[in-house]
Amino acid sequence: MSAIPSLLTPGCTVRHPACPDWGLGQVQSVVGDRVTVNFEERGKVVLNLSVIALDLIDTDDR
Repeated sequence: MSAIPSLLTPGCTVRHPACPDWGLGQVQSVVGDRVTVNFEERGKVVLNLSVIALDLIDTDDR
């Protein structure tokens, strides 16, 4: 499911749909349209949510 920016909060687990090799990421912060995510295989990345829709992962389904 694509994440609606207002649903993203620190601690949420996400995936970048265009970069699945980055692995899962944990949201570190959300400021306006910018979100900082720490990905398993890529590290910390700042993304613009007006450009990319992250996939919100339900950690109960993992």
